[in-house]
Amino acid sequence: MNTLYNIVVYVATFAVSVAARFNSKAGLWHTGIHGWKHRYAAKVGAGKKTVWIHCASLGEFEQGRPVIESLKAQYPEYAVALTFFSPSGFEVRKNYAGADYVFYLPPDTPGNARRLIDMLNPAFVVFVKYEFWNNYISELHRRAIPLYLISAIFRPGQHFFKWYGAFFRNILKKFTMFFVQDMASLELLASAGIRNAIVAGDTRFDRVAQIASEAKEIKTIEQFRGSEKLFLAGSSWRNDEEIIARYINTSPARMKWVFAPHEPTPENVARLERLLDVKCVRYSRYTEPDSDARVLIIDGVGILSSAYRYAHIAAIGGGFGKGIHNILEAACWGLPVMFGPEYGRFREAVELIDRNGAASFNSFETFSAVTDRWLSDNHLYTQVSQASQQYVADNRGATDTILNTVFAKTY
Repeated sequence: MNTLYNIVVYVATFAVSVAARFNSKAGLWHTGIHGWKHRYAAKVGAGKKTVWIHCASLGEFEQGRPVIESLKAQYPEYAVALTFFSPSGFEVRKNYAGADYVFYLPPDTPGNARRLIDMLNPAFVVFVKYEFWNNYISELHRRAIPLYLISAIFRPGQHFFKWYGAFFRNILKKFTMFFVQDMASLELLASAGIRNAIVAGDTRFDRVAQIASEAKEIKTIEQFRGSEKLFLAGSSWRNDEEIIARYINTSPARMKWVFAPHEPTPENVARLERLLDVKCVRYSRYTEPDSDARVLIIDGVGILSSAYRYAHIAAIGGGFGKGIHNILEAACWGLPVMFGPEYGRFREAVELIDRNGAASFNSFETFSAVTDRWLSDNHLYTQVSQASQQYVADNRGATDTILNTVFAKTY
């Protein structure tokens, strides 16, 4: 099975190198790992103990970030090497100041695993959420270098828990410790004979609390809102926008409205504007006379997490497709949160609904019903708001659990 795995890795790497001629994302990855041995070696310093932290992409980085920053604050004697598999993570965070080195992860071949580990010589290694690279994991295990998986979550449908999953279960058995998000994951691992795991929770809760504590004032949104209540559609997609725009067109005066599209391209913003029958203004063009507009469209990036502080209700995009965007950034402000119907795979969405801190909508009618209920019943609104904020507060602390457990050992 090892041989077959390695063949798949070599074939996949070759396929990406061919695709790099036609696909920009593949091109970024191919350029990033080309000649990596000499480039990485020139950057890695000697003499300082190193911790290697690996994330698949940007979402996993946000989960790993609280651990990185707490580690650097508490244990400054360690250098941090941060690797990414995906260009969507590396290209955004390649200049991240919290890490001493930021690299692409070279393809998972036996030779690459030996060379990278020789180069980094890590005291210990942290993989975030669901990274399972057989050769890197096997080489770390062979050298007795501790390897931890944090914010991990497992589901019955994964190949680790199938009758044919012996090869994949063997990969899991080489981890030193699993820090899982919930009891269901702990029990699944135990069913596979893996008991070196504890429920630590999800580090994203620590991250959103940190973001909220560092939130910026956004005078434009504050001025636009005025004395009215404000509805914020964060990371919105077309399905969400069409439903919300229909409600605005029928009841524009109930609140002020802000959209922060997931893809704020000029074409996408223009499409959103065409849905609206009321005055709207783009954030980049806003001036004081535009305060009479009913809708503000954020046509850039970087301010959404701070913008939630001005909202009364939030809707989070993505729930009509593959996945919901970050609902915790809104919930940490005590906002009643709503999202589309495809939320079952997202623990925080399920649990927040169970606590009555969120609601789902799948049509204009269900969106209208939820919105009207939260606006017309102050007592209900307060209950939902408190449940939302308390949920985040109750789930903080994963970062401290991880570092306290890891550093109970001496490295």
